[in-house]
Parts: sequence; structure tokens; C-alpha cells
Amino acid sequence: MIRKSKADKKTIIRDSTLREGEDVVGVNFPLEKKLKIAQLLDKAQVPEIEVVAPGKVFEDLEFVKRLKEKQLQIRTSGLVYAYNPRCQEEIEKICRYLNRFDLLMPVSPKRKPYDRNGKIKNLLKALAFSLQYLPDVGVGFPHSTQAEIDFLLGISLESVERGAKRITIYDTNGSSDPFSIYDLIKQLKKGLRIPLFFHGHNDLGLATANSLAAVYAGANGLDVTINGLGDRAGNASLEQVVLNLYVKGFDTGIVLRDLKKLSKTVEKASGLRVSKLAPVVGKHVFVHKSSGHLESPDLFEAFDPQLVGSKREVTNK
Repeated sequence: MIRKSKADKKTIIRDSTLREGEDVVGVNFPLEKKLKIAQLLDKAQVPEIEVVAPGKVFEDLEFVKRLKEKQLQIRTSGLVYAYNPRCQEEIEKICRYLNRFDLLMPVSPKRKPYDRNGKIKNLLKALAFSLQYLPDVGVGFPHSTQAEIDFLLGISLESVERGAKRITIYDTNGSSDPFSIYDLIKQLKKGLRIPLFFHGHNDLGLATANSLAAVYAGANGLDVTINGLGDRAGNASLEQVVLNLYVKGFDTGIVLRDLKKLSKTVEKASGLRVSKLAPVVGKHVFVHKSSGHLESPDLFEAFDPQLVGSKREVTNK
């Protein structure tokens, strides 16, 4: 895989913890915990946060109203299904409170609307309506990795021509791999001249690798969640993606020393324990027990522990 030139190494991170996280069985963030997580993301200089889910727009906007009172620097984003009968009502409401949002159109023939013309017609109608209220409107395509590339590119190009400011590609069932993602993003980048984002799920344990491959292929931004929290097996982990990008020379602008605090906060708020073996933030990441490591333990570490506020530990237990 070919890496970007230094001039192109800025990568935008959109955190979706407060949207994807509540799709996890048993997880429901109370308002005050949501506000705390949002404030920590802002402090860590994460540029964008996704806070409105497509299935509960009006419910989530109550939180957004409270969030606006905090006057944070972080940009707020949300999702609206372009085929929802209440789509226009949701759009009118969402434009009052969010900095931007994306219209979703599943590209799988197994999801409504089932025919391609119906998908395009519904999406473009919703896009035209949205742009009357807010200039920064993007489109997102769930099941992108399960669709034919010609249709995906075609509907993307039509959206751009009608004013979409961003395209988001979803590996919705987490079935893809880094090589396929690299090829897909590379093909799309040839025809698109607006920011391209990738949203990865972790059903096969490849969400972080797929996200990195997307960036190598030219993606401008990535969707991530703290601790990889998300539907089913979760999403690409913020801490893993950001650290991987850093050591590979990509700039996200995110404060690395804040990653552990974000992880701990979401661990406590969600009730889901982070494995001691978790990359980047796990308790054992910098613990050395093997006698073969002790002469030069730094040779066995992927990055300097101080980057994330950790310390090396040697034990014989």
C-alpha cells in the first residue's frame, strides 16, 4: 500500500461513541455522562462528534440542546434516513441545532427503497430540501462494501453534483478487509472531489486495519468510537486508530495523553470492561514479564509509553 505524501497527511476524526455506543445491548448513557464524554472529546481536540442517530432524531436533539449550552469547539454531526416519511420534518429540526449532518441511503438492494432509481430519487430529493436550511450536508451509504462499485460511484457522483459536501462509505457488517477497502476508496477518490470518510465495523476484528487502509488510499476522515464501542462487535477504536495514524506519520490533531482518560470514562459510563490486553489503553500494554525482554524492553513496544501517559513496568509475576 502506498502512503500519502506529507502534504496530504491531515486526517479528520469523527467520534461516534454517543451514537454507536447506545446501539450496544445494555448501554444507555444518562444525559450528564453524555455531556462529560463530549467535554472530554472537546478537550482532547477531537474535531467532530456524531450525536444524533437516524432512528431517534427528535430524542437525541434534546441532548444536543444541552450540549450547545456548553459552547464547546467540537462540531456536532448527525444522521437522517433520506427515505424516512418524516425526513423533511427531521431535517427542519436538525438544522437548528447541528453544525452539519449526513443523509443516509442504504445501497443494498435488500433495504428500502429496494430499486436503484428509488434510492437515487429519495436521496436527491432529501438533499435538495436539506440544502435550503444548511450548507454543510453530506451523504452516507450503509452497506457500501456489499454494493456494486458502479452503482456506489454513480449515486455518489450524483450527490456531489447536487451539492453534497461529504461522502461516507460504510462497512456496515464488518465483512471487508484492508485490501478491499484500499481498492474501493482508491476507485472512489478518482471520481470524487469532496471529502471522503470511512466508517468501519469490527465483526471480523479488522475495523482498525480497514480504517488505516482507507486513509492510505486517500480517505480524508474516519468514524471511530472510544473503546471501539458500537453495534454487535463494535466499531473502529478511537484510541487504536489515532495511535496508528500517529506512528505512521498522519496528523489528527488529537491529544494522545487524553486517550486513556477517554477510555476509562467510557468504560465506567458504559459498564463494559476494557481488556487488560487492549491495544494502546490496556493495563498490560507496557508490562514486561518475559526474561528475553528485560535487556531492551523498548524494542518490544510499538510506541513510547509516555505518548499516552503510561509507564513501563517489569515484573516476574
